[in-house]
Amino acid sequence: MPAQLKAGLAIVGVIVALGLLAPWIAPHPWDTVSIRTRFLPPSWTYWFGTDDYGRDVLSRMLMGARLSIAMGLSATLISLAIGVPIGLAAGYFRGKTDEILMRLADVLMAVPPIMLGLLVLAVTPPALWKTAIAVGLVYVPPIARVARSVTLGLAGEEFVQAARARAESTSYILFREILPNAWPPLIVEASLRVTYAILLGSALSFLGLGAQPPSSDWGLMIAEARAFIDRAPWIALAPGFAMCALVIGINLMGDGLRERLDPRLKARVGKA
Repeated sequence: MPAQLKAGLAIVGVIVALGLLAPWIAPHPWDTVSIRTRFLPPSWTYWFGTDDYGRDVLSRMLMGARLSIAMGLSATLISLAIGVPIGLAAGYFRGKTDEILMRLADVLMAVPPIMLGLLVLAVTPPALWKTAIAVGLVYVPPIARVARSVTLGLAGEEFVQAARARAESTSYILFREILPNAWPPLIVEASLRVTYAILLGSALSFLGLGAQPPSSDWGLMIAEARAFIDRAPWIALAPGFAMCALVIGINLMGDGLRERLDPRLKARVGKA
């Protein structure tokens, strides 16, 4: 197993475990307001200090881990569910189907992700599940292009030609012959899209279009800490560092998966 994959799994595994166990290991209630404990600096009682409502930052950060991870995974699954069939159809049918689908994807990719997310969310009241859908739609075009590229390479393989000779249906060829062989690059791409989804979701929460108070989403925590950054910087630094650690871990996983699943990289590593 590549070293990057081991390191990434270790980092992400720890963060996921902390998020899942948050209700039982959080040292204080994450939503308890106490005026007497406002803006307390990090100490043995409050490891990461308290915020402007006297809430324990560490407890809120632990509870927020599950929100950020769930949002990133949900958005990526939405991207895969929509983008993969589009890419398969474009790469298999080619011609006008390919041109129409890819030009539509190019139009969406031309819009900055944050702007596209804002456009999707601006017409409805903000909510975390709506943020996941918006972010998922934003990253449909990149997933579709990867699926199309892989399909173009697989469509001429002998096992696909054999399925056509057996008069198998198009859906059978796409989802039973091509898709199983297309998963390795798609898994690598999806692992990287989780990173982008978490960052974009946090950015939308920071702008007030994602999670809403009193949620402990990391992006929302940073947004709420803006007014107190000079007085109590720990309120913003704790979720910021947690987000950086999660993104680094997922990126290391993506690099490790690429090295493990890509035969060309395997060959290079073997020669080295």
